[in-house]
Amino acid sequence: MYYEIRGNTDSKHPPFVFLNGLSQSTQAWLGVIQKDFGEEFTCILVDLIFQGQSDSAETFKSFEEHAADLHDLLSKLPYSSFHLAGISYGGAVAQRFIVLYPEKVTQAYLISTFSSKNEYFNAIGLGWKKALLCGDYELMFDVMLPFVLGKSFFENPVVPLKTLKMSKKDMSPATEDLLKLMEATEKSENYLYSLSDCQVSCIIIHGEEDLLCTPEMGKEMASYLPKNEFIVLPGVGHTLNLEAIDPLKNILASRAKAIAKAVDA
Repeated sequence: MYYEIRGNTDSKHPPFVFLNGLSQSTQAWLGVIQKDFGEEFTCILVDLIFQGQSDSAETFKSFEEHAADLHDLLSKLPYSSFHLAGISYGGAVAQRFIVLYPEKVTQAYLISTFSSKNEYFNAIGLGWKKALLCGDYELMFDVMLPFVLGKSFFENPVVPLKTLKMSKKDMSPATEDLLKLMEATEKSENYLYSLSDCQVSCIIIHGEEDLLCTPEMGKEMASYLPKNEFIVLPGVGHTLNLEAIDPLKNILASRAKAIAKAVDA
């Protein structure tokens, strides 16, 4: 597995581990960890198997298997616990991690993610898969855009859409890798009941305009987590590590400091 350690490696806080969305790589988090956030926290950016610069495998990996891979990686690093932040696909992996390895997590940040699927969610995923099979990642990305970026982004883009498309074209994931990542989502079961016994403190963050992982899905997830805070960010969609960089990093930093104070009290 490929990973990078950035930011303040002498931070007094547990490191932040960042897990990507489906077709993202470690590059997706650079806006979040730059400047003040990176000056205060150690940041570990991870490409899951099939993502970015990590290896591929012959068969797909379930979310539980991705979590086990992450545990193997983090166990080799000189830290006892971590702040775990995962967006969308990475958030699904993070949920398995906090249930299976709670001792490793100081606090979790479940961003634009899902614990269960409905027919609307499945229909969106099927459309993406067919676009990938009929064309390539470039076609799939065009089909994805209205579901992974909020309406407000199209009206006032943080990054010009043409620039965004060109950057994605240059970093296109291999079709076979994407299909194996998608297979994990397709075969995943409802995980809400598994969360109900989890004692890890969780911050659930969703965008008001998210059509894929809706705020209602986040609210339902929060209702099953014993220690939760549920936050909806206005005027943004699904890709919060692009659409809501400042609000997101402010939430991560403030909640990490708050739990540190609670532990020290």
